[in-house]
Amino acid sequence: MTRLLSTDVLTADLEPIATLGAAEVGLWGMEPGTDHDTEVDEVFVVLAGRGTVSFEDGEVVELAPGVAVRLHAGERTTWVVTETLRKVYVAL
Repeated sequence: MTRLLSTDVLTADLEPIATLGAAEVGLWGMEPGTDHDTEVDEVFVVLAGRGTVSFEDGEVVELAPGVAVRLHAGERTTWVVTETLRKVYVAL
């Protein structure tokens, strides 16, 4: 049984690192720029970087280290990253 998933999540490869039942735990990143996405059920915590994620209902969440966000399946989002972003996520 492996307990240690990463010795440094700030430099590890961006990929899934574990599963918890039906959930996937992983690392994700984005270079500065803009991207549009349709989300899955997910909770994430920003590890590094800055930007925003905007939702169709008008809500805009400021992203910075330590910020935790809940995404719902099917939500359409726009990500604007101003400083290379890295997050750890748990997604279904």
